[in-house]
Amino acid sequence: MNIIFPIYSFIVFFVFNILTHRFCVKLELSKQRQDKMFRFMNMIVLILLITSYIKIQHAII
Repeated sequence: MNIIFPIYSFIVFFVFNILTHRFCVKLELSKQRQDKMFRFMNMIVLILLITSYIKIQHAII
């Protein structure tokens, strides 16, 4: 589990960043707004990944 989850997390971050980039390009957002959008999305995904990791760890114990 300690090896699989970081790989899974990297893939999730990668996919969400690709989708966020496509969204920003489609909306033609300025560079400043793109930075805010990426920061927001990465924080949300990070929170979701941390909570899911904790939930999995508690389920294993």
